[in-house]
Amino acid sequence: MSGMVFDGCDVTELAERFGTPLYVMSETELRRRMRAVKRAFSERYEDVEVLYAGKAFLPRAMCALVKSEGLGLDVVSSGEIHTAVSVGFPMERAYFHGNNKTAEDLTMAMDVGVGRFVVDNRDELDLLASMAEERKTEVSVLFRLAPGVSGDTHRYIQTAHTDCKFGMPLLGEGLRDCVDTATKAPYVKLLGFHFHVGSQLMENRAYLEALEVLGDLMKTLREENGFETKELNIGGGIGIPYGKGQREVDLDFFLGCIVETAERICSERGMARPRLVIEPGRWIAGPSGITLYRVGTVKEIPGIRTYVSVDGGMADNPRPSLYQAEYRCVLANRLDDPADSVVTVAGRCCESGDILIKDAELPLPERGDVVAVFDTGAYNFSMASGYNRLRRPAVVLVKDGEARCIVERQSFDDLIKGESVPEDLL
Repeated sequence: MSGMVFDGCDVTELAERFGTPLYVMSETELRRRMRAVKRAFSERYEDVEVLYAGKAFLPRAMCALVKSEGLGLDVVSSGEIHTAVSVGFPMERAYFHGNNKTAEDLTMAMDVGVGRFVVDNRDELDLLASMAEERKTEVSVLFRLAPGVSGDTHRYIQTAHTDCKFGMPLLGEGLRDCVDTATKAPYVKLLGFHFHVGSQLMENRAYLEALEVLGDLMKTLREENGFETKELNIGGGIGIPYGKGQREVDLDFFLGCIVETAERICSERGMARPRLVIEPGRWIAGPSGITLYRVGTVKEIPGIRTYVSVDGGMADNPRPSLYQAEYRCVLANRLDDPADSVVTVAGRCCESGDILIKDAELPLPERGDVVAVFDTGAYNFSMASGYNRLRRPAVVLVKDGEARCIVERQSFDDLIKGESVPEDLL
């Protein structure tokens, strides 16, 4: 009987040592992917910036890894900013996103010297401009646009169509008014634009369509408003293969077409080429992580289905319930056994929809087996909840056979920390 090894570590031993559910991240793979996207982008275009999208996975150790690899950082909240600052991240390389930044958020961002404010709407522009003027602090700004294209992905993670909570629509005169306001504001430095066409995209069609739209806009603003675009942020969204039979994105081809299109639209319209920025998150973190569970109850419904319940579920990975996301898994302690049964891997939460994987092909699981679910490095830890008062799992960083805990498992005391009970209720 052979066991699964992940970045030199025996997975079953990790489950024994750290308990389950357990998030396991490969430092080797994280670094390899950060370097790969930097190389693929920078070899094709002379002025680029690669940002890691922190929303995918951002404990403090990940911030430190991103810093050590020389990537910038996409942050979306004061909490993510605080996390980055806590490890000495160079905040001039941080881009602050979000559709509803509060005055408190903007104050913190200005205090720590965030490099770019990605302004989502007119209200935010007015608030930021007034705060910057009051503080006499210059802020560098990109406008997030909704170019009216839809990525080939789940509708919950399509983020560039016109009817979307994110970004300034290109309809009417609103955008031009914002450009005029920003260019006249004494402490606002408008550099260019940002778009994000969606998440988990396996093809680059939507990027290319958005670039064509932005090319026309940039030309119009230069001719009619005198505004020259210095920076263009094309967002993130590069997908990864989750389900059986899905193929890895050819990163060189994916990014190569985007760069070629950006160069062409500038050349055809007689514009100087702007700085290009990209923000991968899932592509870096997703395949770098696995989640380990212990099998508990195995329930066979004759002629219908066998349910294999594990000690985690939608509290540590809500994506199957939220997006109908697909995952693959193995029994980490029984890799040599034939996968001769089809089972449904069910979570332990009190929801019928708490199903992690339908129709998983495995050896018939038994109580105590270790299930390893692949490609869980992105949007699992970051989206985890305390539903059913389940404790959040630990996170272990592995490299060349060494395992280090970078996030401790919640204790029961952690679950009730900050709560109080009025005396008359006791």
